[in-house]
Parts: sequence; structure tokens; C-alpha cells
Amino acid sequence: MSDVIDFLRTRRSVKPRDMSGPGPSAEEIETILTIGARVPDHGKIAPWRFIVFEGDGRARAGDVIARVYARKNPSAPQEEIEIEKHQLTEAPLVIGVVSCIKQHPKVPSWEQVLSAGASAMSIVNAANALGYGTNWLTGWFAYDRDVLDGLGLKPDERFAGFIHIGTPTKPNKDRPRPALADIVTRF
Repeated sequence: MSDVIDFLRTRRSVKPRDMSGPGPSAEEIETILTIGARVPDHGKIAPWRFIVFEGDGRARAGDVIARVYARKNPSAPQEEIEIEKHQLTEAPLVIGVVSCIKQHPKVPSWEQVLSAGASAMSIVNAANALGYGTNWLTGWFAYDRDVLDGLGLKPDERFAGFIHIGTPTKPNKDRPRPALADIVTRF
């Protein structure tokens, strides 16, 4: 069990620009998604779903993001639009975790959102356990209704985040973490 604790204790994010291929195989993606679906889920209602962006799907999603950005920022230089176009292309795999709030008499929407967040973190941990680097990101486009519509989300859905997954290209340094004395109280 100490291996699991050590793994969780040392987990860190890798910037997508510091990832390359290979990405996970089809079998590994299935494992990652299966683990992403094994999270606390009050009422067994699966208030989340996944969108897998790989191969040219990442570029097609980038086209949606860039078109919306260009339309909403008509004076934006082409270089900015190109940056937006490549939001999902740095890592070989991106998994969008979609939060799907479902009407339920006993399961508040907040619990459903938390379940989607737990799913995203399980995806991060599963990919890391398989030896890949990950980064859970959002960005303006994760909240823009036109982008959400363009990526196929229903009106009542939103992104909990995009999990970028790939092979790290360089060693990753840890960042400062909060001191427990600053964030823990006892009642």
C-alpha cells in the first residue's frame, strides 16, 4: 500500500507543451475511462460523460475553438487565433470530462458536479499510474456556450475540464504545496 501512497504523494501535473507521443493505446484509454467512471455517484446516475479528443479530432476541436474566438474577437491578430486553434493539440490525447446535471429528488446538483470532478481526478490518476503525464485544464473555451455547442454538448452540460495526456518530454519539477497548518482546522 505504501507504493500507492507514494504515488499519490508525488503526483504532479505536466504542461501539455511538455508532452509528446506516444499517448495511451486503445486498451489503456479504455482502462483510463473505466477508472474515470468508478467514482462516488450518489443515486447511480452517472452525472458525467467523456469526450475523447485524439488524432485529427483534436484539430477539429481546435477549429471550433478558433472560429468562436475569431468571431468574438474580430480585431484579434491571426497569431492569437492560431494559438486558440492549437489548445487541444499539444498532448496526443485529451479527454473532456462533461458534467451532466440530472434532475433527481435526492441528489443535489452540487453532488453531481463534485462527482464529475472526482471522475476527472480519477482519469488523471489512472493515466499517471500508467506512466503518462497529465494536466487537468479548462480555459475560456470550457465555459463558452458557443464552443460547448460546437463540441456537441447539450444545453444543460458543461466541461469539468480537459485532461491532457501524453509522454513527458522532460523532468517535471514540483511546485510549492500549501502547509497543512495553513489549511487544516480541527473541530
